[in-house]
Amino acid sequence: MPELPRYKCLRTTAAPKLDGTLTDPAWDNAPWTSDFVDIRGGDSPSPRFRTRAKLMYDDDFLYVGGQLEEPHVWSTMTERNTYLFEENNFELFLDPDGDGENYYELEINPLSTLWELTLTKPYDEGGVAVSPTNLPGLRTAVHIDGTLNDPTDSDTGWSVELALPWSELAQFNQGKPRPAAGDEWRMNLMRIEWNHEIVDNEYRKGDDQDFWVWSPQYAVNMHKPSQWGVLEF
Repeated sequence: MPELPRYKCLRTTAAPKLDGTLTDPAWDNAPWTSDFVDIRGGDSPSPRFRTRAKLMYDDDFLYVGGQLEEPHVWSTMTERNTYLFEENNFELFLDPDGDGENYYELEINPLSTLWELTLTKPYDEGGVAVSPTNLPGLRTAVHIDGTLNDPTDSDTGWSVELALPWSELAQFNQGKPRPAAGDEWRMNLMRIEWNHEIVDNEYRKGDDQDFWVWSPQYAVNMHKPSQWGVLEF
């Protein structure tokens, strides 16, 4: 299989203002990831809409920003720690010690609804999802570049900013308080995009969805940590 993608996560000297836009100057030096691709990789069709992300860190937080092109931003799910993958969302997966066990998953939708969980190991290896796995110090922001749940117009997209505290990620990294320069974590990012139709001036979710990811899994299965990319500090 092709080499895993790598992302060089730079230290920032200034914490960004989290408003969901990724326009704070603190983000300027953080490079974009490569554009997301179909989860199956290879010759799979290219995503219809662009998705990419930025990451950086300081002494207290890992910062993640996602930018999702989307002509129709819609969302209905407002209950925390429910199956947000049943609608459009943005997802983060972190396995700090790279052992494929006890890894963290976060999902967020355009309404800023969150689902956090821990996987003891991948589902197909008998893993169990432990939910909720809330990080009390987690900070999030979502920005809609357009109008949410309005099918009468066209939107540009939506964007996400996350600040994950090192002190609370330590439970996934054998208790280590924060990474040192040169450390490598395993990470993946995903976007779920459902088809839809407009009925009586409302969005109605269809039956099919796409999975667009930073690091292809070569299967429709996000829980293959061996195929996640490398986050290098």
